[in-house]
Amino acid sequence: MTNEVQIYKSGLAKANDVYLPQIKQQLADHAIAMNDYQKTCVLNAMTAINEVIVKDGIDYNNLDQSNITKTLLNVAALELNAAATPREVYFITRNQTQGGQKVKVIEMGIEGDGNDAILTRFGRNVKKLHKFWEVRENDDFSYPSFNGLEMTPPKWSPKGRGKVVKVVYPIELTDGTIEYHIAEREDVKRNLLAHMFNNLMWDKSKADKKNKIKEFAEEHTLDEILDSEEMQTLGNISPAWKEPQSREAMIVRKMRNNITKKVPKDFSNAYIESAVQQVEDEAAERQYEIKQAEVIEEITTNANSEDFEIEEKPDDREKNKTVETEGKHETASITDAADEILNQSETPKDAEEHEEVDIFEEEDEYPF
Repeated sequence: MTNEVQIYKSGLAKANDVYLPQIKQQLADHAIAMNDYQKTCVLNAMTAINEVIVKDGIDYNNLDQSNITKTLLNVAALELNAAATPREVYFITRNQTQGGQKVKVIEMGIEGDGNDAILTRFGRNVKKLHKFWEVRENDDFSYPSFNGLEMTPPKWSPKGRGKVVKVVYPIELTDGTIEYHIAEREDVKRNLLAHMFNNLMWDKSKADKKNKIKEFAEEHTLDEILDSEEMQTLGNISPAWKEPQSREAMIVRKMRNNITKKVPKDFSNAYIESAVQQVEDEAAERQYEIKQAEVIEEITTNANSEDFEIEEKPDDREKNKTVETEGKHETASITDAADEILNQSETPKDAEEHEEVDIFEEEDEYPF
């Protein structure tokens, strides 16, 4: 316990003595004046990182220090608070090879109200993001109507019973008008299909399985897909999607994200925009490595019982169009890369304990 307290104190002391001045200077270099709330976000992030370090039993000195600085810099730039309720950001550790050496790095992921916070701060002409509505199947709800440019707002009478079938975000703009953005439960089917197809990344029978999934999805609802044992097996649907205790929260979160991520943003600073892109890229890279580890483990487990093929990383296909399979050279297709690899950012296994199950992922939809 004493050692844990020591790690905790030394980490926070380092945040105050070393990281904060560095981050303040680097933000200034990018024409961003560090405010008190950004400082609070950095300190709360450092507290959360220390908790992860203690939990994983990692020596603070074995962490890549430049990685920690970069992570805290992104937290400050995006103004994400790890101490908010619900939390807006969380952190995990993972191994990364640098110069032939394996080092521990810290990675951040957006969770809880993180996407809402980003929309509130950086939404184009957004003055206020009002509390979203969870419209249930037994509620009375009427859609907005239009008479030319005149809009009649939607009406909602909650009854408090049934599944959430739509989410409505009233967004107040700087000119005083209010827009009502609506996401439907059935639209989450596209998010689920992207998740399922991503899980088939290295599956030998992926083409056949994808066709079966698409045929089933065209004739069935989101809930029917999640209830189908055949679909659960074919798409290797994660527990976060199908388990009763997390299923509804997942669907509501996806509906919310389908709205907040599509509202135009104006970051007004190139660095802040690059910070968002970096979080997305790291999430996609982490997902690729997780899938690669899973297939290697499966090959090891089933050695000499069945032949497996590992595809090249999507980014490398352009460089290496020819692959060797059973002693013969075949041309690897790159035209179907977008369909096969959707660059999803579903939560890795070591982060499934978090309520938020996507890490600021790109549009995780599969178009029919």
